Amino acid sequence: MNRRHFLRYGTLAGASSLLAVGTRDLWFPHHAWGQSRRSPRLIVILLRGAVDGLNVVVPYRESAYYEARPSVAIPQPGQPQGALPLNNQFGLHPALEALMPLWKAGQLAFVHACGSPDATRSHFDAQDYMETGIPGNKRIKDGWLNRLLANLPAGPITQAVNIGAQTPLILSGSQQVTTLPLGKKAVRRQSIDNIPVQEAFDRLYQGDNALAKAYQRGRQARTALLAEFNTEMMQASKGAPSPVNAASDLNRLAKLMTGKTQTQVASISFGNWDTHVNQGSSQGPLANRLRSLGEGIQQLTQALGSTFNDTTIVVMSEFGRTVGENGNQGTDHGHGNVMWILGGQVNGQQVYGNWPGLAETQLYQGRDLAVTTDFRDAIASILTQHMGLNSTQLAQVFPGHSVQQTLPIF
Repeated sequence: MNRRHFLRYGTLAGASSLLAVGTRDLWFPHHAWGQSRRSPRLIVILLRGAVDGLNVVVPYRESAYYEARPSVAIPQPGQPQGALPLNNQFGLHPALEALMPLWKAGQLAFVHACGSPDATRSHFDAQDYMETGIPGNKRIKDGWLNRLLANLPAGPITQAVNIGAQTPLILSGSQQVTTLPLGKKAVRRQSIDNIPVQEAFDRLYQGDNALAKAYQRGRQARTALLAEFNTEMMQASKGAPSPVNAASDLNRLAKLMTGKTQTQVASISFGNWDTHVNQGSSQGPLANRLRSLGEGIQQLTQALGSTFNDTTIVVMSEFGRTVGENGNQGTDHGHGNVMWILGGQVNGQQVYGNWPGLAETQLYQGRDLAVTTDFRDAIASILTQHMGLNSTQLAQVFPGHSVQQTLPIF
């Protein structure tokens, strides 16, 4: 048994729920990070399936927003179930009320109209590009978080951790990463999808009258629609769990960030954001997921305690959704989105980025929010101002990218 195998088996024996992967040499010197005054940490939360950023941070002054979304728009602040006002232009989805104390404390900011310069509407390509940090190149096999790790002082085996079933592309690469499996993977079904309930209704409406025929047609249509919807949702999520249990998973992450593992970089993914059908407005499926996520993130910041002062949390998704809703009271794959940034040192209470507007002439390809901030520029601001990278190191994290704008996030 060589040294690498010995250390790997030793880690597995000491923490049975941990699975170490990667190819980095596991013999670390005493790492400099623990000797510095600051211990900057970074958590990246990926929302797989393309969350609707226009309903997360609502441009409530835009009449075009309400004209394009007759059933899924979030009402203006002050109206019943309206958006929570952030400033005189934007409001937060009311289901994210748990995050408002962080906004008011100046520890939460957003970058709107942020995204990838690549025009793809494929979940898989867009996620890969956002995780590699090299849009348009499908040959890249390592992620920008792994390349970031290579530019940080080497730490223990748990310096970089992924919460999930497998290491995502964003953390894949030559540097050592540890994966902590999720606690629950169960696929939750609603009562309406319960087979005995369906069979009972089938027996009740098995006749040939008009009401029975209407039920049978509706039943067949719903089954076919949900089957396709669920298939696409699961594919877009890449196996990431719904945010229903976000709080418990994020609490586990907080324990790693504050414990003896000295975890500095972490990622976690939540799926089920692909809202083609029955998206809802202030209430409904999207609102339920946002509420779970918002409450989970709020609990994460509390669980981090004083460590939150040295932690930045980034929430991002592969692309946004169409400005206009579709015929199924949902939204389709779009372009620009909103990035969330939280942290004890964040210059918050700000919606960064240049807002392009939602008038037809201002839209990307006549249907989507235009991207005015490359997501790499927003992350580059975090890596230089928070993680302390210099320009040479930044070029190694995002090779070939020239930063166009620096955001004063810290």
